[in-house]
Amino acid sequence: MFDLLKKIVTGQNQFASGGLLLMIIGGLSVYLRAVPAGLWRWIVRQTTMMITVNDDDTAFNWVKEWFLEQKFLKRIRHLDLDTTVRNERIAMIPAPGYHFFWYAGRPFQVWFSRTEEAREHVTRRMESFTFCTVGRDREFLQGFVHDVVQCHTRRQGMQSWLYTYDDGWDHVEGYSPRLLDSVVLEAGEKEHLVEDIARFRSAKARYARLGVPYHRGYLLYGPPGTGKTSLVSALAAHFGLSIYTLNLTEFNDRSLTHAVNRVPANPVLLFEDIDCMKGSKSRELKQPASQENKEASNASQNGVTLSGLLNVLDGFYAPTNVLFVMTTNHIEALDEALLRPGRIDYKLYLGKASDRQKVELYRRFFPEAAESEAREFVKTLALAQTMAEFQGRLLESERERRAWGHAESEILALR
Repeated sequence: MFDLLKKIVTGQNQFASGGLLLMIIGGLSVYLRAVPAGLWRWIVRQTTMMITVNDDDTAFNWVKEWFLEQKFLKRIRHLDLDTTVRNERIAMIPAPGYHFFWYAGRPFQVWFSRTEEAREHVTRRMESFTFCTVGRDREFLQGFVHDVVQCHTRRQGMQSWLYTYDDGWDHVEGYSPRLLDSVVLEAGEKEHLVEDIARFRSAKARYARLGVPYHRGYLLYGPPGTGKTSLVSALAAHFGLSIYTLNLTEFNDRSLTHAVNRVPANPVLLFEDIDCMKGSKSRELKQPASQENKEASNASQNGVTLSGLLNVLDGFYAPTNVLFVMTTNHIEALDEALLRPGRIDYKLYLGKASDRQKVELYRRFFPEAAESEAREFVKTLALAQTMAEFQGRLLESERERRAWGHAESEILALR
């Protein structure tokens, strides 16, 4: 073998020497051919900026909203129909692929990517927007992002939206928030609650100055049908806040932390039926340590533990600029650690409907009715103990009135 290599190098074996020369020339040509492409990629990286928004981020829909307000969208010929953009029944956005446009005097390229990933027999579609423009000043790119955020804020206005979590926060179509005037509580309760929320929302600077985490917890408790969820909807609409609702039975500690950390600033984070959480009274059971560790391990797989919930309320993973609202039918089932100030700062009991509440609700349904008529009606429905039950009877009475009015008009027409 050594002699063969010596003959090739010294040129004694012309056939082998020629093959080696051709191999060297071929390798050099392949390398030199790749030089321009590599040089071009290096130049592009040094002279451009890129930003990517994935579909698991809230800002993904904000980009779609921004597209709808841009004039260059009219010149794009490859479009997709999209029904996920808020305030739009059907929106036309750029289809997957490359698109070019000008923004603030600079050329932009956006790559809309769409792929599918099969995981555990479930196929999930993944999408992303990648924007690229010339320049190295990140302030310009920050201005572009600010424009997208401003567009979303402008379109959102003071409206309240409802979101549920399913591997990401999804907007609930068809959600209609309650009006605050439509929620009837005992005298002074609603006004005091609104005043407390307004005071908290205006004290952000003071919280920062004192070094206190800027969040506040509210607990609405009482029998079913007393209007707890309706009150949350009405309060959120009054302050122009969106509701992000969480059912703790569908989470474990890790997934709950992940979901809460992806909530944008200034939301209402709603925990419904908080008493259904696993181990609400776990501290009172005083079980052996081995059994406690075993149950904690099971809970981390199948449900949220008390420790996991407390971490997202006021631990290291607690978000700021958020209203925590919890509802429960059984406050006695909640652990005392959850009820202390800093986690629950305001409690409101919603009990059985009083006659005053029923009269006020009746006169909202029938504004022309006298108060005496309302009181007589309330007496006939003494068995309706909650506002939900009484409201249902009012809806039936309203239908009966309409039917009677229609029949009366037909009799008059026959005459």
